[in-house]
Amino acid sequence: MTFLSLGLTGELQKAVAEQKFATPYPIQLQAIPAILQGRDLLAIAKSGSGKTAGFALPLLQLLHDTDRRRSLKGLIIVPTRELAAQIGEVVQQLGAHLTPRVKTVAVFGGVAINPQMISLHGVELLIATPGRLLELVAKKSVQLSMVDLLVLDEADKLLEQGFQDELGRILALLPKKRQNLMFSATFGEEIRKLALTLLHDPLQIVIEEEGVAPDRIAQEIYEVDQSRKGPLLRYLIKSNDWQQVLVFVASQRRADNLVKKLLAKGISAATFHGGMTQGGRTTALAAFKSGGVRLLVATDLAARGIDIKFLPHVINYELPRSPADFIHRIGRTGRAESHGVAVTLLTPEELPHFKVIEKQLGKRPARINTADLNLAAW
Repeated sequence: MTFLSLGLTGELQKAVAEQKFATPYPIQLQAIPAILQGRDLLAIAKSGSGKTAGFALPLLQLLHDTDRRRSLKGLIIVPTRELAAQIGEVVQQLGAHLTPRVKTVAVFGGVAINPQMISLHGVELLIATPGRLLELVAKKSVQLSMVDLLVLDEADKLLEQGFQDELGRILALLPKKRQNLMFSATFGEEIRKLALTLLHDPLQIVIEEEGVAPDRIAQEIYEVDQSRKGPLLRYLIKSNDWQQVLVFVASQRRADNLVKKLLAKGISAATFHGGMTQGGRTTALAAFKSGGVRLLVATDLAARGIDIKFLPHVINYELPRSPADFIHRIGRTGRAESHGVAVTLLTPEELPHFKVIEKQLGKRPARINTADLNLAAW
């Protein structure tokens, strides 16, 4: 099956080819035709499943084919600033050959609101975090009464982060007749309730895979004492000459401290967490993507919006709280048909929790003992 068979226009197929999307992911095969037919959609799929292109491509086609009065017709609501910016980039890439182009803007908090207000003139597709969207509505910079395509992306995270009230206020401003698309990594009771109130006769898509392709992601588990974690990290980076590595830690403080030590040892690194300004996070991510920074040290929440097609290495410097977050982390690599390596630095104290993660994964990767490794120079 190819993108040609999904009913997309030639301009969108050209953009797909330029992005080196070889064949559609399962969620794209099911979602794109349904969205083009005007159906509501409930999709349960992990990050890395291809869902962004799964809704961005048909949205672009539908908006391009509608009455072009330069009014806001499509709205994508997301939980984090990084995800808003990331989806904005993807939409711009996929819509590059449409004539005229669908004007798309991403808005979020943490940055000045005035430039965003100016950018909204003539917007047709808006990607927004709930709080900033309501601010713009209050300032009469955006009008939601013409929206006929609504997407809730990472709906479970929207609810987990306490956006229920904001969502209710936004939904009340939208026209009752519209097409609704809802994407979530999980399907708990709160998501079920939201789906019942939001969606009308939806097509339900459940992608069983966890967003991880085991055959493309090699897992390496290094057993190490806590005091040797930092030296082992530096040893792996330098001895293997890894040039682009996303490192996960459990807290903002740990991220800051680790980056200081890496820089002191001559390894270019930057932090990426919620305690930074939006400008600082944007600059750090851009430097990492361009190769200006070798390591990006991130917390789980901030990293939600990071999507790099050919990221070769991910390192769990500390374990996440849940198996789902572990799966999300290692799913940052091994994307777009590429191969990746997911490394975990495992201390004896973390072993019981890691066994819970292994049970969820359904596999026990081989472990590498580092007790005899001389790390004195690192």
